[in-house]
Amino acid sequence: MPRRIGLDVHREFVQIAVLEDGVVRQAGQVAATPEALRGLADSLLSTDEVALEATGNSHAITRLIAPKVARVVISNPVKTRAIAEAKVKTDKVDAAILAQLLAADYLPGVWVADEATQVLRRQVARRAHIVKQRTRLKNQVQSILSRNLVPRPPVADLFGVKGRCWLSDQALPPDEELAVEALLRQLDFYGSELRLIDRQLGRIALGREEVKRLMTIPGVDATVALSIVAAVGDFHRFPRPEQLVSYLGLNPRVHQSGSQPASHGRITKHGRAHARGMLVEAAWVAVKTPGPLRAFYERIRSRRGMQIAVVATARKLAVLCWHMVIKQEDYAFARPSLTEQKLRKLELRAGMPSRRGQKGRAAAYPLKEVRRRERELAEQGEQAYRQLIAEWQAKTPKPKPGVAAANGTRVSRPSAGQAARQASVPEPALRSGVDHALTEA
Repeated sequence: MPRRIGLDVHREFVQIAVLEDGVVRQAGQVAATPEALRGLADSLLSTDEVALEATGNSHAITRLIAPKVARVVISNPVKTRAIAEAKVKTDKVDAAILAQLLAADYLPGVWVADEATQVLRRQVARRAHIVKQRTRLKNQVQSILSRNLVPRPPVADLFGVKGRCWLSDQALPPDEELAVEALLRQLDFYGSELRLIDRQLGRIALGREEVKRLMTIPGVDATVALSIVAAVGDFHRFPRPEQLVSYLGLNPRVHQSGSQPASHGRITKHGRAHARGMLVEAAWVAVKTPGPLRAFYERIRSRRGMQIAVVATARKLAVLCWHMVIKQEDYAFARPSLTEQKLRKLELRAGMPSRRGQKGRAAAYPLKEVRRRERELAEQGEQAYRQLIAEWQAKTPKPKPGVAAANGTRVSRPSAGQAARQASVPEPALRSGVDHALTEA
């Protein structure tokens, strides 16, 4: 039988436990350095199986060990309750439990992203950190103005050219003026860093078809699409969209016991919080534009309130992203001119030339007639969804013996009505309207 090896990883060292022939023995410690870990990897057999918990350096350790052994499993520490709830918890005990759980094939592992996905995740996280720091600096400037009784600025952007001219004319104490100048210098530094990371991410987005496909959804720009793709990685590892929703933590908590009906609570908030927050931000924009997503939001809001409705819309967006990437289809109710405008902004962000004075891919978006036609098509999709809900009638299920009937599981199905399909969108009419508007312009 192959050996099972448990590694309890720390910042400075790694504790090793080996399970062989049903007996666990401690194999000491090695330093958490590349040289020591390469030596550990060389001492392992090609049939060995290794388990370790997910930590900040677990992926780097996996890269060094994986080529030398049969399998490496990175355990989800949230689900490894045997270690978290142990009465006696030491490094040796943790390593031994990892080896035992791996031998019993009862170790909940996490997906190990490929190198390109890990690089994208780090870049997206870096951009989020820069944006957070810029927001913090802006809030500090606003706080200085508030405590010195400075009225609200007459410009929309306090930190633009006009806003800074107005800010320099305000009477502030000398120490507060120095503080504002220091904050503005830091803000300029983070602004330059943000432009650099945006250029890098823009070039990556232009080379990823799934990113450009997700940008056809209203409210989803390149930043949101990249955050989703970075968090999910390979969409095909989720056989069903519900699993993607659970991975992003947008599914409700469920408690059910015995013959009692299941009770649903708040969302679990498991998974990558940044991608979940981006989906919620995209949902806030999507519910303000015509389309089925707005009709869905208004239906939930009338029963459950605004906050629950927008989270439900974010969940709907996650399901929509899964279907679009897996089936390689764009959003059925996309607005072509708006999508072209998003792509053109992405190209400019990536550093491509501006080509001023030439008719580009986004030339149709400024035309009011084109936007009106696209808005009417989106409203048709919204009306189709409202009609579907109006004709929805739940069938009375036949009584069946079993647990499903006892715990109140929903078994109803729609009896009438049919969702608007992709073929129902009159694309030829839209394209002719765009060409006609461009000819008139």
